[in-house]
Amino acid sequence: MIDSTWADIVIIGGGPAGLAAAVAAKKNGAGRILILERDRELGGILNQCIHNGFGLHTFKEELTGPEYAERFIRQVLELDIEYKLNTMVMEISRDKAVTAMNREEGLFEIRARAVILAMGCRERPRGALNIPGFRPAGIFSAGTAQRLVNMEGYLPGREVVILGSGDIGLIMARRMTLEGAKVKVVAELMPYSGGLKRNIVQCLDDYGIPLKLSHTVIDIKGKERLEGITLAEVDGRGKPIPGTEEFYSCDTLLLSVGLIPENELSGGMGVELNPVTSGPRVNESLETSIEGVFACGNVLHVHDLVDFVSEEAAAAGRNAAAYVREAREEEDREAKKRIRLTAGTGVRYTVPETVSVSRMDEHLTVRFRVGGVYKNCYVSVCFDSEKISRRRKTVVAPGEMEEIVLTKEQLEKYPDLEEINVRIEEA
Repeated sequence: MIDSTWADIVIIGGGPAGLAAAVAAKKNGAGRILILERDRELGGILNQCIHNGFGLHTFKEELTGPEYAERFIRQVLELDIEYKLNTMVMEISRDKAVTAMNREEGLFEIRARAVILAMGCRERPRGALNIPGFRPAGIFSAGTAQRLVNMEGYLPGREVVILGSGDIGLIMARRMTLEGAKVKVVAELMPYSGGLKRNIVQCLDDYGIPLKLSHTVIDIKGKERLEGITLAEVDGRGKPIPGTEEFYSCDTLLLSVGLIPENELSGGMGVELNPVTSGPRVNESLETSIEGVFACGNVLHVHDLVDFVSEEAAAAGRNAAAYVREAREEEDREAKKRIRLTAGTGVRYTVPETVSVSRMDEHLTVRFRVGGVYKNCYVSVCFDSEKISRRRKTVVAPGEMEEIVLTKEQLEKYPDLEEINVRIEEA
């Protein structure tokens, strides 16, 4: 009889990252794998993303969110990977004891040899924005509105203003329009959009929805139900410019003002977090500061494409399986030698932040985001003080993730290397 109080690998989250990590871990020899998911079904956020555009990298075809999730759910079922739904993880200890609860079993504990953190991210709420005014009905995060429309069958309102041009907000501008609502404007605090260029074209331009950059909501009218909002242009410091106020009557305000990795569990167990990404600091194996605890997907850093989430999660699954298989404890001196990956001019962060040459695969993808819009520039990589690559880019922007690829063969030529710096250089 199998002892259900232990598992080789416990995966926290059954969304795209957790599913891909589970499949990769199983295919790489892991024994008992257990996925813990707080929702009523596997698939995570993909279940409410009924628009297409998913899977072009992973499956070489265009899928909707539920179709993309189904590809991985099917593999989980075929591989007999265990999962528990409607299960909330309460705590994870440093020695990888996972405390969770659900209605059937109450409070229970699973002891894991390795843990993969795949909790995804959450939307930044209104409370973080300091918008003055009352708290009337009709103000939703864009993701909540997406779930109401796509999964619950409710239309939140008829006259809509959207604050923030993140991808969810852009997609919901189109979705609300298709459902018969009038989207009056999308306002963005920054002088550039936070979403993918293709979403601006397909979700706003194609439907004649205006995008106002360097604008924000400065007032909300209505007590019981939202009656309207006031927009104003902002200066370079984000302060409203007097005399630029515009009133829009509306019954719904959708907020698409950023995503935050869901890392309360990570922080609670003592994982070191990066203040820029709000996700764990990881090495080339996507292993956190706690040995045998790995992180992937939007809990690590916010991605723009789910295909990249799956790719990253598969790497975490393979590495977690290897960790369990080898029962890795102390490694040799060479493996302990770590090279720092640092964000230089124009770059906000890199994932991973350290790399051990002896432990890395033949190729390592380093992903990063820039801090502004740069045109006709170069992405440069320096090994200590030596510039080893310089790739020209027509434009880079915060809304789209960038990447470089390091090879093991390349790094082995620099045995004394201490730092790899990624930076943006003007042309």
